[in-house]
Amino acid sequence: EEQDRLLCDQPDQPQNPKVLRIAIIGAPNAGKSTLSNQLLGRKVFPVSKKVHTTRCKAQGVVTCEDTQLIILDTPGLTSPFKAKRHKLDEAMLTDPWDSMKRADLVLVLVDVSDHWTRNCLSEEVLKCLSQFPQIPSVLVLNKVDLVKKKFILLELVTELTEGIVNGKKLEVKSAFKHNSSSSAKSLQIIQASPPESRAPESHCLQETAQAPEGSRLDNSSDTRASESSLVTEAAQGPKHYGPGDLKNMKGWPYFQEIFMLAALRGEEVDTLKRYLLMQAKPGPWEFHSGVLTSQSPQEICDNIIREKILEYLPLEVPYGVIQVTEMWEEGPSGELLIVQNLLVPRKSHMMMLIGRGGNVISRIAQEAGQDLMNAFLCEVRLKLKVEMRS
Repeated sequence: EEQDRLLCDQPDQPQNPKVLRIAIIGAPNAGKSTLSNQLLGRKVFPVSKKVHTTRCKAQGVVTCEDTQLIILDTPGLTSPFKAKRHKLDEAMLTDPWDSMKRADLVLVLVDVSDHWTRNCLSEEVLKCLSQFPQIPSVLVLNKVDLVKKKFILLELVTELTEGIVNGKKLEVKSAFKHNSSSSAKSLQIIQASPPESRAPESHCLQETAQAPEGSRLDNSSDTRASESSLVTEAAQGPKHYGPGDLKNMKGWPYFQEIFMLAALRGEEVDTLKRYLLMQAKPGPWEFHSGVLTSQSPQEICDNIIREKILEYLPLEVPYGVIQVTEMWEEGPSGELLIVQNLLVPRKSHMMMLIGRGGNVISRIAQEAGQDLMNAFLCEVRLKLKVEMRS
């Protein structure tokens, strides 16, 4: 009731409000929901190591003084073939595109710990960017703490940006020492002639130190002539790309900024948050300052339980589980009483979900209950039942 009231209330905006709508896109499991939770300061979006944990677009709201950031956490961009394989709703294909239509800024998240996908942007991401060239985009390299050889990040930056950021050719140098920690700050990048509008405290494209031998990625003189035309083209703004053009592209030469962070550990997330607050433009707020997410409490509950099911069940099994809430009541002491029925299609799936002696379902209920208490800031008693789907 409190959440419904806040969502219906008129925004309590100040005299000169500012707002920024941010779409976070990327491949499945890049860490979009983890980053969203860190920006919000509380876990309201489900997170799992398995792909397609986020099933629909959901909004998070960060209100800071006169500025409101609206975070559009979206499902990972996927193909129709993969959507069919994971029994995904049609919304999984359309929601990221719908979010882009509403966005003032897009964050493209790349998991740099994934050796198979980190060297190029997926065709779905490039297609999304090319369809909305008027929306400013920012490249965010996530999970940099898991990359031991930091020079790899230098190469990734060059590949994922086509060597150009904000219309300027990158002069990429290493700023880490051999004994540096694996933090997000251990690598810095500069641009040749960086724009004056760049945020002075931003850690994304500045501050170089003495580079170790062989770590500088300056281009040789014989390639600079062809690159100069690409830089000029990038400065003029994105052109229209056809399907054939995108197949030959590995990166996007129109990013305005690059950020390197470790969302799970919260490293450099505050730097990104400050940047986003600075990008906000004058405009009316959409939500009351007390709103943290547009999701209903029931949606948050379903998502958190599904997150745990994905975590503990193997392969494709959890994608066939249907959740039905049987009870949602307030107890005599103000605690929240929740009973949810988990319907599975096969007896073997039911046995896996219950576990030997009920240990799996008990662990899911315990961990989900703790997350729900952290989300709702009240006592939660959660009971889960498992049944065969008729």
